[in-house]
Amino acid sequence: MSNVRQINQPPAPIVAFRDVHKLYGSADNPVRALNGVTVDIHPGDFTAIMGPSGSGKSTFMNLAAGLDDVTSGEVYVAGEPVHRMDDRGRTLLRRNHVGFIFQSFNLVPTLTAAENIDLPFELSGRHIDAAQRAWIDTVVATLGLTNRLRHRPSQLSGGQQQRVAIARALASRPAIIFADEPTGNLDSRTSREVLTLLRTAAAEYGQTIAMVSHDPVAASYADRVLVIADGRIVADRGRLNAEQISELLIGAEAGVA
Repeated sequence: MSNVRQINQPPAPIVAFRDVHKLYGSADNPVRALNGVTVDIHPGDFTAIMGPSGSGKSTFMNLAAGLDDVTSGEVYVAGEPVHRMDDRGRTLLRRNHVGFIFQSFNLVPTLTAAENIDLPFELSGRHIDAAQRAWIDTVVATLGLTNRLRHRPSQLSGGQQQRVAIARALASRPAIIFADEPTGNLDSRTSREVLTLLRTAAAEYGQTIAMVSHDPVAASYADRVLVIADGRIVADRGRLNAEQISELLIGAEAGVA
């Protein structure tokens, strides 16, 4: 038997950026949306991605989700090299490893809540076995949707629609969920409920979540705050309260974060 002690390796990141650049515009007048970004998002992290308007935070999410191409650099999601993939490869990556939550909910209006939740399985041709159905039932119960499954989106409140969107994102247990301003269309009470549910998904179920937000209160629910300014990550902090995040954003805009 070997006397060499085994050292536990940290888990591989779910999202990894390596010297990522993204340029828009012409060669004569390029706009640097991202400028040499290197960062990891690890399993079970609930990360808030923040920054001034035009800072690059939406570009960051689009590149991580395979919705856009890097100009240079490397992007890995669930160990897959997104920067080398064609459109079909990125579509399959999103279908198999990525969930989305949008502020506009993006539910299919002609489907019931239950059908919307099962939609990722339908689109990918995956069978929902007993274990997966038990998980979906747990998510539905946790989100308080058990009595709303036969309702269509038009029969649900905004908060209920967002819960359906969250259930849909969690249903297939994706490697990562990207949430784009998920509480932007919700009142403050419902926003708190939704953000608490996202934090619970990360803390209790190990779900990895990257949330783009401009709201310091929303970001205070995250375990980590990344601030992007002028295409660069200018701050990387652990959990902060809303006041601390506001100060961090002010510093980022002033170039002193």
